[in-house]
Amino acid sequence: MSFREGGRLSAREEGLAQAEEAARRLVGEAVEVARFEGGGRNSRIWCVRSDGRAFALKQYPSRRVGQRDRLATEVGALRLMERHHIDAVPRVLGVDSERGYALLSWIAGSDVTEVRDADIDAAAAFLGAIHALRASPWAVGQPLAAEACLSGAEIQSQIERRLSRLREAAGEEIELVDFLERSFAPSLAETIDGAHGGLAAAGLDFAAELPQEWRSLVPSDFGFHNALRRSDGTLAFVDFEYFGWDDPVKLTADVLLHPGRTLSPRQRRQFRAAATQLYGADPAFAVRLSAFLPLFGLRWVLILLNEFVPERWQQRVYAGDGGSWTAVKSRQLAAARDFLRSLPQKVES
Repeated sequence: MSFREGGRLSAREEGLAQAEEAARRLVGEAVEVARFEGGGRNSRIWCVRSDGRAFALKQYPSRRVGQRDRLATEVGALRLMERHHIDAVPRVLGVDSERGYALLSWIAGSDVTEVRDADIDAAAAFLGAIHALRASPWAVGQPLAAEACLSGAEIQSQIERRLSRLREAAGEEIELVDFLERSFAPSLAETIDGAHGGLAAAGLDFAAELPQEWRSLVPSDFGFHNALRRSDGTLAFVDFEYFGWDDPVKLTADVLLHPGRTLSPRQRRQFRAAATQLYGADPAFAVRLSAFLPLFGLRWVLILLNEFVPERWQQRVYAGDGGSWTAVKSRQLAAARDFLRSLPQKVES
């Protein structure tokens, strides 16, 4: 083990030592621990081996006052799914709430770099199994999903908060300022007007909160970026830190638009049809989806610019996904421009 001057462990070495200690406590035996470089962008994932067995040790960021308890949310969601025999997810094997670790079953698989048509069906089936849990007695105790969007007004508010924070962080970032003011802001105003009009034509109120009857349990931040392809070709799904109650329109929009795993126009139509069938007992689902989809697209444009916000960038660094901040900002601004430019085609296909 290498040391810095003064005999102090480096931050990476200290993190490994803490993970080894947590893994030993949770496994109860000697362990070998290595950082899993393909882990999440907000939490750290460690590969743990002990006596021929493999586990995933997930380390969650320290929780600040008022912030979401990501560990408790994910553990609660996974245990709910285990109780109802949904098996395409990891199992919880141990929890260290005080130090922010969860020991999960290891799922051997690779990133889903190419989405197949069968994967669309698998994702819809998985979401259907979760949707069916909404009537279970344990579902009542689940929280709202992270950044739940239960009305058009809430979607608008979230977008405006993100926009305000980016404007604050922009400083001397001339290209970012130009993009926000000359491209994004006019698109936002036009899109909000369109959403108001689309809902009003159907007799719906942009500001009205979706009643509980039409909410669903959803794995927010769901998509093929949080899936693993197992050796038999089937998919497993991971990362449930944001699980909870929400309008399934938001979930559907995020899968259709997620910039990390772009679907073909045909696949977008396939998933949209599957979601409409799954959540279509709600007579206004299709109307809300059509009205809100462009707004969720604009929300994704701003999410692509998260790296301009210092505290967001530090989350990436914490998870080991750093690099040159200047280079990353340039790349993300280009991605945001491209996404905004292509948004009309994405929402129409």
